[in-house]
Amino acid sequence: MHTASARIVGSTLAAARAVWNGDAPRAVSLAGGMHHAMAQRASGFCVYNDVAVSIAWLLQAGARRVAYVDLDAHHGDGVERAFWDDDRVLTISVHQHPGTLFPGTGYPQDVGSAAARGTAVNVALPAGTSDDGWLRAVEALAAPLVREHAPDVLVTQHGCDCHRSDPLAQLDVSVDAQRRSALLMAELADAHAGGRWLATGGGGYEVVGVVPRAWSHLVGVVAGHPVDPATPVPESWRQMVRDLADVTAPDTMSDGRDAVVRRFSEGYNPDDGADRAIMATRQAVFPWYGLDPYLD
Repeated sequence: MHTASARIVGSTLAAARAVWNGDAPRAVSLAGGMHHAMAQRASGFCVYNDVAVSIAWLLQAGARRVAYVDLDAHHGDGVERAFWDDDRVLTISVHQHPGTLFPGTGYPQDVGSAAARGTAVNVALPAGTSDDGWLRAVEALAAPLVREHAPDVLVTQHGCDCHRSDPLAQLDVSVDAQRRSALLMAELADAHAGGRWLATGGGGYEVVGVVPRAWSHLVGVVAGHPVDPATPVPESWRQMVRDLADVTAPDTMSDGRDAVVRRFSEGYNPDDGADRAIMATRQAVFPWYGLDPYLD
């Protein structure tokens, strides 16, 4: 267990070094994203926190500020705790409401310590939130706050357990929306982090229909060659899945959804649960940046 977990840390750290040293503008560590591990203990299937280690290394190597966006269905508690007192690191977690899902943390009022107010950002979405609300939350928090933080490097976690088929969470997000979120992260890195982007994997427990497609899309975006959602899943792979597990894999790289980002600044609907969650977080965090929760 130690050896495997240490190698995960090594994978993400190697990716961070490649990005910081200029060997590659972007990098992805699919084994990484172990965001629950704490400084003194393992937690939530995570033994060592590769993300926190890599962000700490980036700061030691000379990065003035780092922004971290966590798209896993579960709160990115270990990374948040590692930098709770450090205003150089912005942590944004878009997750299912902690009252309904492990680890039970990540409320909108959790905004960082007195030394780093506004640098911990938590969007607690209602169970059942679908593509529209989820993408809206990602854009509504990540776009303005990454812009304001102006990081030297953008680090992201792409747990795909927010998918509607995942057995451990209760969100309703498609692989199409997850692909769109990766494209949004690429846009933020290019606009506000000098193009420097380190992406990791994370949670994901539907290992036939979701994980392979979601992370193939992520790799395509990181590599600068996004995969067309209409692309057929290779028949050789589908046959392998049938032979090994007697399961039928999806035909294409899409769930058939449009995955359009509807910007929050275009209007707030107080009758919508996702909008209320987004507004609660914006009201808790935006004043620390001098931003208007309704407009910016």
